[in-house]
Amino acid sequence: MFRNLFLTALTSLMIVGNLFAGAPTRDDKEKEVKIKTSAICSMCKSRIERNLTFEKGVKEADLDVKTKVVTIKYNPAKTDITKLKANISKTGYDAEEIPADEAGYNKLPSCCKKSGGMDHQ
Repeated sequence: MFRNLFLTALTSLMIVGNLFAGAPTRDDKEKEVKIKTSAICSMCKSRIERNLTFEKGVKEADLDVKTKVVTIKYNPAKTDITKLKANISKTGYDAEEIPADEAGYNKLPSCCKKSGGMDHQ
């Protein structure tokens, strides 16, 4: 009797343990990355944040105009840093080592363009 009860309890614990072992942790669900951009003003901030939120897997994007750094919270199962940088580049801004896409840059208002045109240094 005791042995059967013990085996039943042990089996139940193993089943519950396996259910939770496969559950993703918060770290698996959400990551955060900071990317340096060439943003200049609040219009840049709005444009970058808005376009990033259309990227699949992005939960939140917040650009600090003063430091030109955008902080992005995202689901790594749905997107990655390369795609996030490509999104920023296509929007017309540098994303660290990735220069702004020329077509995207040309669509920016003049106040959002770096002085001297397409200088990606």
